[in-house]
Amino acid sequence: MIFEGIATAIVTPFSKTGAVDYNRLVQLIKRQIRLKADAIVLCGTTGEASTLSGYEHKKVLSIGVEAADEKIPIIAGCGFNDTERAVTMVKYAEKLGCASALVVTPYYNKPTQNGLIDHFFKIADLGCLPLIIYNVPTRTGVDIEIQTYKKLIAHKNIVGIKECSDSVKRINELSLLSNDVAIYSGNDDGFIPVVASGGKGVISVVANLIPDKMKQIYNAIKNNNLDLAKRIYIKYDNLIKLLLKANPIRIKYVLSKLNLCDNRLRAPLMPIKHCESLDKVLLKVKEDIII
Repeated sequence: MIFEGIATAIVTPFSKTGAVDYNRLVQLIKRQIRLKADAIVLCGTTGEASTLSGYEHKKVLSIGVEAADEKIPIIAGCGFNDTERAVTMVKYAEKLGCASALVVTPYYNKPTQNGLIDHFFKIADLGCLPLIIYNVPTRTGVDIEIQTYKKLIAHKNIVGIKECSDSVKRINELSLLSNDVAIYSGNDDGFIPVVASGGKGVISVVANLIPDKMKQIYNAIKNNNLDLAKRIYIKYDNLIKLLLKANPIRIKYVLSKLNLCDNRLRAPLMPIKHCESLDKVLLKVKEDIII
């Protein structure tokens, strides 16, 4: 298992010139370590990987591994809609010392289920990094069917699933597939039921702000104290829901309010300059956020 608990899908900070702000990135990673996150995902959806150049993508991973200094696992976002590009990036991530590769279903191309199997097996067959499959149909236009999952997890190098489905039936089906494959929630608002059903944690957006509080929720669930988990979660429920409506636009807005990174995104994403509902929610929980 690559991690159990909270993995932060960290943002990629940009400077006034539009370049990646590597100094800020290091600061964000060290804050996650200090606040006891269990893993960090670099170059994922929240990290705006699709707008990074090949050079930037590799450098973010390189800087991230160096900043982590083996104190926390670095999971490298290596998903592309081109299988060969994904293969190349996974090989590079292994050389850097990343712990795992997060590989999203190919977007835009809309492969068949057999195409998905071929895609993931070609990457897994490399045998270099254990893979976490990332299924997010609302962004990619393709969904991994349960029968396809059964075939995929038979591969010894596929060790985890990040599932972004809101379907309780889907989560229950996944939890019954295998004890050897870790199921992670891809949605902060579905975190509790996934872990309560046997999942191993969450790859989280809100953990950019409150990894320590998300960890408290996870620990409460694992200690069979669902009431405590729900009480902690409900305090941040509105914040989570607002952030997920436009990720990573809103998380960068909030981080900028706390001076943790600039409110800058890569086009076609555009920053919001004001969000009254988010400001009100942030004000209520601001004292809980450790900078």
